[in-house]
Amino acid sequence: MRTLQQNLLIIVALGLCGLCVYQWYGQTLQRNALQKLEQTVYERSAAIQGYTNSIRNMDGQITQMDARITQLKLEARTNADLVITEKREISRLQAVADGLTNQVAEYKSAVESLQGKLKEAYDGIRKQNEAMKELVAQRDEFVKKLNDSVKERNDVVAKYNDLAAQAAKLQGGKQ
Repeated sequence: MRTLQQNLLIIVALGLCGLCVYQWYGQTLQRNALQKLEQTVYERSAAIQGYTNSIRNMDGQITQMDARITQLKLEARTNADLVITEKREISRLQAVADGLTNQVAEYKSAVESLQGKLKEAYDGIRKQNEAMKELVAQRDEFVKKLNDSVKERNDVVAKYNDLAAQAAKLQGGKQ
């Protein structure tokens, strides 16, 4: 019986050793699986942390972009207001330019009319000047004739005076 007990003890010891080896092998597999799971959890945790940081960065960028979009919208609204103001100013200036163009046309026609009237007046003045020249020439001719006739009369008077002086001498010498 001793051998039976010993054999049984050896079998039980070998069974326990086999069980230990089996458990050790199973635990090794479980430890490897656990390490793989921990590695996976670590990688996922790192990825989640990276995504969280990325999301935080993107939130900051989105906030900046929203602020920039708001600023651009304000600038666009301001530019639109400026464009409307400039269009109104251009329309007003165009109307003023059209009015001034019409005034220039009216002034041109008025100037042409005045030039025509001035030409007529100059023609009238020229005719009057020619008539005055004729009158001056006639006057000069009449003055010359008057001077000639006065000269003739003065000559006649001088001859008469000479004759009267001779007659007086002759009468004075006879008495």
